[in-house]
Amino acid sequence: MTVIEAKLATLGYQLTVAPEPIGNYLPATRSGNIMWMAGVGSRRADGSRITGKLGTELTVEEGYEAARWCALNLLARMKVELGDLDKVTRILKVVGMVNSAPDFGNQARVVDGASDLFVELYGDPGRHSRSAPGMGALPGGIAVIVDCVIEVAD
Repeated sequence: MTVIEAKLATLGYQLTVAPEPIGNYLPATRSGNIMWMAGVGSRRADGSRITGKLGTELTVEEGYEAARWCALNLLARMKVELGDLDKVTRILKVVGMVNSAPDFGNQARVVDGASDLFVELYGDPGRHSRSAPGMGALPGGIAVIVDCVIEVAD
């Protein structure tokens, strides 16, 4: 078990099955030591999706948990692509899109679910720049989608 997977286990998580693309795109693209990870939705380990609008159907806490599942799904995809999560040397950028009611303004707190997990696992190299826009709708009514850019070891 790698260092990062051991930390995941300590936090009470295990890697999910990596989500497959649902369109005509690659799940990850790499150029040199930089890898762009395609967005993944809020899907639990059992495959069920967390759906609904933040601010009407879901609370900030439920959104935070949805974003955390997005990060776990990204980690699962990283493992498929790299073979080892310890090869991630830095999380560079995170974008969390939040399915939001028109008057919902806590997107940043929701996306903290993903950001906090990356920092818990990677420490200072897990700190990243970020965007957290609210969206009027997301595919299938999913609550949150997160993508990221990472730096990887040679």
